Amino acid sequence: MLDSYFKISERGSSVAQEVRGGLVTFFTMAYIVALNPIILAYSPDANGQFLFGGDAPAPAMVAAATALVAGVMTILMGSVANYPLAIATGLGLNTFVAVGIASQMTWAAAMGLVVLEGLIILVLVLTGFRVAVFKAVPPQIKIAISVGIGLFIALIGLVDAGFVRRTASGPVPVGLGVNGNLVGWPTVVFVFGTLLIIALMVRKVKGAILIGIASATALAIGIQQMFDIKPNFTPGNPPTIVDGGWQLGIPSVPKEVVAVPEFDFTGQFDLFGAFSVDNVSLIAAILLLFTLLLSDFFDTVGTVTAIGHESGLADKDGNVDNIQKILLVDSVAAAAGGAAGISSNTSYIESAAGVGEGARTGLASIVTGIAFLLTTFLAPLVAIIPYEAATPALIIVGFLMMSQIKNISWDDLGIGVPAFLTIILMPFTYNISVGIGAGFITHVVIRLVQGRGKEVHPLMYFVSGLFMIYFLSSPLNAWLG
Repeated sequence: MLDSYFKISERGSSVAQEVRGGLVTFFTMAYIVALNPIILAYSPDANGQFLFGGDAPAPAMVAAATALVAGVMTILMGSVANYPLAIATGLGLNTFVAVGIASQMTWAAAMGLVVLEGLIILVLVLTGFRVAVFKAVPPQIKIAISVGIGLFIALIGLVDAGFVRRTASGPVPVGLGVNGNLVGWPTVVFVFGTLLIIALMVRKVKGAILIGIASATALAIGIQQMFDIKPNFTPGNPPTIVDGGWQLGIPSVPKEVVAVPEFDFTGQFDLFGAFSVDNVSLIAAILLLFTLLLSDFFDTVGTVTAIGHESGLADKDGNVDNIQKILLVDSVAAAAGGAAGISSNTSYIESAAGVGEGARTGLASIVTGIAFLLTTFLAPLVAIIPYEAATPALIIVGFLMMSQIKNISWDDLGIGVPAFLTIILMPFTYNISVGIGAGFITHVVIRLVQGRGKEVHPLMYFVSGLFMIYFLSSPLNAWLG
């Protein structure tokens, strides 16, 4: 029954392979359960007050809601769309919501804007517009998107592990460790995990990524027992930062394994509240909604494209079966995140780690979703997996996705230049949508200059115009007051 419904054999997979892939995806993105409450809880609102006012149980409620929505929506993605793609609160989107939107209005109004954005995207999916845009993108630009995301997630892995950090001073914004030196035992855990996964892959060991994460976590627990290492970042006002500490989560044996979740925080949203805030004009609210919508819209397009290429589920034009269902679930997830009060939920590029482990069907997503649902009760157990143990998977998957670069026609400037900008701007700006937008705009401009404008799909002109508004949103805001 499983094989028939999920097409497991048809896609060259097995149930065991799907279970491994689903677990790897979960372990590489489980950090969001701990990180989302930190971002939301310690971001001041329009009155300068922190969302939870220092109330300890409230972040736990957000963690439980984060895991609950991620679990339900990921299971929906697997069962409805049969695609190895996991969903959770969008990292980056939640920061924009907390810092860029909620700082100007109440949290309920900000969440209403998120729900509205999700509903608009849902309408765009149901009318066929979102799928049409997906199919209008030239195949080789889709490959560039996949490659760029590969570099992006590799950089995420390096930064999250503390291997690469922001520099306090100097000519470059990032550097190796602290002042050019690798600092702390957590970095040793990261290096160990990365080298172990590479060695296991070279030896063609099944479950290499999962074994690497588990082994690195065991090493981290042992190191913590011996040296009692503090976290790198402790939230507060101001926060405490310790060089050489764990990036997120302390891998010590938990005092308790099961915790009863509370969901009192969910459901706090005001659908049109953002449009009645005294210090936010109607135009400003619309631009905030537009920025949120465009980021969510194209982050998902990029993620689905990358997963399709990496898993072999994309055709020669980069299109994916069941794309309508995939985008439908993703749009519902965006609205569900806002309705739950935990920011927009979206497709996670960390799903590529599960694909690297062999996931090819929606069964892997169901495994990931079940793991998230269990996390609502087993949060203390999940918290022992530090960034440094999970992020080696992202480095390996970045390499796997990078291999597609050979399929880009670099001699054609109308493809090569947009592909180059797409690839480098995703990691350099830490934003998938920026890379996609730059690639779209330059592709259109170059084709016009070449006198080949008729080769460009009309939707590419329209979307490129939207991206111009996206890039110019700050001066437009200032001009319109």
